[in-house]
Amino acid sequence: MQLLTRFVVPFVVVVLAASVLPVAAGKDLRTLDWIELMPASDLALLESLPEVEHEGDGPMSLPDEIMTGRVVPEMDNTAARIPGFIVPLKTVGNQRIVEFFLVPYFGACIHVPPPPPNQIIHVTYPEGIELDVLYDPYWIEGDLTISRTEHDIGTASYAIKAQNVQLYEGE
Repeated sequence: MQLLTRFVVPFVVVVLAASVLPVAAGKDLRTLDWIELMPASDLALLESLPEVEHEGDGPMSLPDEIMTGRVVPEMDNTAARIPGFIVPLKTVGNQRIVEFFLVPYFGACIHVPPPPPNQIIHVTYPEGIELDVLYDPYWIEGDLTISRTEHDIGTASYAIKAQNVQLYEGE
């Protein structure tokens, strides 16, 4: 009986504890490329756009069809890591950012037009992060879900409850 309580009971406790950890903690994280979040039909529309003329009257607008926020259903509930730039949405008293949009390039959502919704991820990170500068990219890790979030500065088609946020230093 001592053998049972000495080895089996602690093993069972460890197994039960692991079963309540965040989903991504027990999975291999898939490193995502932003293009994977865009359905093939949206990608085809982007590829068919005329070349951008930088001497025009204003910013190029994207086709309305791309801005609907279509998603790739297979991405739902994916344990993932993806690099991007942080656009703060909510801070707590000590200026730690606890909610933000993650976007594929610096300045997105600050300049018009914002990226398509399937190129914006709404991130919540209760631990929060302090940023010295906004132009540094970060790796975000957690479970990617399909979830529409609308905000004054943009609309996201995906969400991540971040379990880890760290400065991007390559793969």
